[in-house]
Amino acid sequence: MATKKAPKRSAVKGPGREITVNIGISANDRQAVAEGLSRLLADNYTLYLTTHNFHWNVTGPLFTSLHTMFEEQYTELWNAADMIAERIRALGHFAPGSYAQYSELTSLNDPPVQPPAALDMVSILVNGHETIARIARDLVPVAEKAGDESTADLLTQRLSVHEQTAWMLRSLLVEQ
Repeated sequence: MATKKAPKRSAVKGPGREITVNIGISANDRQAVAEGLSRLLADNYTLYLTTHNFHWNVTGPLFTSLHTMFEEQYTELWNAADMIAERIRALGHFAPGSYAQYSELTSLNDPPVQPPAALDMVSILVNGHETIARIARDLVPVAEKAGDESTADLLTQRLSVHEQTAWMLRSLLVEQ
């Protein structure tokens, strides 16, 4: 079996110094994956804010169940943000972390200023989870092409969470 040639080392400029990154993934591939993860992080954070907003503002006969469900979901999204951001850092790039950056990178809309009805909230969240699932799925081949198994694994985990959450939320929208 032939040994794979190690990619050329690349330096990442940090505050005040350069840091060499040599994890077996080329600088161009790390850049492509980090850019995709940055978009995923922005979508995740936007969906986190929307879900937390809906947790605070849901009303109606489904209040208790949705209030509790939304809390579980925003907690999961909050924890995921850290995993995604830390993966970006492990690739040698800085993670976006401002509202300005997220608003440029996200593919999701902000929630309506006037809180919608409970089931409209559910529909908005279904769309958010399905969108993030599509974004993550599109990024898997980029990570695989780069030989970035860690990112591919993270994306597979995120896909599972977003697909399952979308299914559970969609189930609330079925009329009896």
